[in-house]
Amino acid sequence: MRIVILGSGAGGGVPQWNCGCPNCEAARAGRIPAMSQSGIAVSANGRDWALINASPDLRQQLAVTPALRPGGLRGSPIRSVLVTNGDIDHVAGLLTLREGQGFDLYATPAIHAVLSANPMLSALDPGIVVRREVALEQSVELAPGLAARLFAVPGKVPLYMEGERVETDLMGEQTVGVELEAAGRRVFYIPGCALVPDWLRERVAGADALLFDGTLWTDDEMIRAGLGIKSGRRMGHVPVSGPDGSLEALRDVTLGARIYVHLNNSNPLVDPASPERAQAAAAGWQVGHDGMEIAP
Repeated sequence: MRIVILGSGAGGGVPQWNCGCPNCEAARAGRIPAMSQSGIAVSANGRDWALINASPDLRQQLAVTPALRPGGLRGSPIRSVLVTNGDIDHVAGLLTLREGQGFDLYATPAIHAVLSANPMLSALDPGIVVRREVALEQSVELAPGLAARLFAVPGKVPLYMEGERVETDLMGEQTVGVELEAAGRRVFYIPGCALVPDWLRERVAGADALLFDGTLWTDDEMIRAGLGIKSGRRMGHVPVSGPDGSLEALRDVTLGARIYVHLNNSNPLVDPASPERAQAAAAGWQVGHDGMEIAP
């Protein structure tokens, strides 16, 4: 199995277009790496690829990833796209893939309903882009030799679908994790997750790699920094640090590699020189970066 992290940032990336926080300014100045928005590419043979999520930055991500470039006048090695929720930073890039190229689009029925309700996405010609509904716990082949199984993780509906009452730890089809298998290897990709319950610890145990939601270091960091009024949990993301954070919850779980992805611009983990990055590294975690390749 070969994995390329196309984008390691959360919605807005780093730097975010309207943000002058220290991390965004450092990224603009080149002092820390920039991060585009969340997504990965996966292949079992190095020729046929599946995308997991399609961020607004997808066009540039494809342009800088040699394995995903066309091999001739027209064409693409991308066989499928799977989306893990209906968030804008995970589906807006589908509009980049509207130039008459066939592929399969996988999602749960609930997420497909969200996509179908958006008339702009009719630009994906249904005659060549086949929308395939995937039930939870159903195994599907995303590309030759690459199997995926979706499972519910605690989360919430996309921001644009929120009502007056917001449940942030829903379990269902609206937010899913992905279990990937190829050539005897098992990898989990979970870019959004509101809690780390015991059953999730047990499920990922023994995996060759876990790419997990690292949106915020502390639950209230955006509030304290003056960047917003919502906590991480209100946005459907478990914090990294703290007694109930993912760092502690996953500390004793046996994993081949553990990598944080989907990092917000406010997160000190985006700075390679931060003490928080050193703390995560001491616990065995890497911080994903754009272009990072993983061969579990």
